[in-house]
Amino acid sequence: MAAKGASEKAAVDFSRSAVARYIQLASLFRRRIQSNQWNVGQQIPTVEELGAECGVARATIRQALGLLEAEGLIERYRAKGTFVKQRSQEQLWCEVATDWSGLLMSRDGAVIEVLSDERGTQPPQVPHPIGEVAPSYRRVRRRHSRNGSQFLIADLYIDERLSRQIPRKVLETKTALRLIADIPGLKIKDARQTMTIGTADVETAESLNLPLNAPVACVHRSVVDSAGSLVFIGEGLYRGDQVRIDMKLK
Repeated sequence: MAAKGASEKAAVDFSRSAVARYIQLASLFRRRIQSNQWNVGQQIPTVEELGAECGVARATIRQALGLLEAEGLIERYRAKGTFVKQRSQEQLWCEVATDWSGLLMSRDGAVIEVLSDERGTQPPQVPHPIGEVAPSYRRVRRRHSRNGSQFLIADLYIDERLSRQIPRKVLETKTALRLIADIPGLKIKDARQTMTIGTADVETAESLNLPLNAPVACVHRSVVDSAGSLVFIGEGLYRGDQVRIDMKLK
């Protein structure tokens, strides 16, 4: 039997966002699965019931459910209905650490792909004014995935005077800050991290296999050495539906 109470809920106003309605709906339904409002094995409301609840056409509901089906979260059966297959695994994919030791740790099962490696560049912005910009940087663009699903696209700007001590082979195995921390003789004076929430542009959507304007978490990191030089500037774009932050409160 389908979950009850759908007809009693007020319709959601999806016109307040520029994001396509079916994407908003997919996020809403995904959250219901993650929060156990729709349990694994449970039949969810029908397309007609969801359309009435959300105030949208049945075709839009079908588009949203199609996204969840492609993610393996639900199964649809002709004449039987739609059932929750599994919960999303995003908390296992890309936890964003908030302390130095956590940022040095690699994620289990993660695969790092080097998309480009350039010399003689400068970062487009300096997110944390905590040190002096280096004369030139090595820019490395990497994409992280797990089980064939991309969850992070990152640009690393490494002081070119130090980057010669980073073999290309380790670019596919180490976290960004581990690359810096492992440079022989380098003493780190300060490091900062900032996270903001935004939406995927065309390039990001294509790189992470996301719909245009889907939510993304943007993480900026900066590292300063003992001489006051910005030896590292990084920008990481995480899938917003698959990011988790754990913070210990004192």
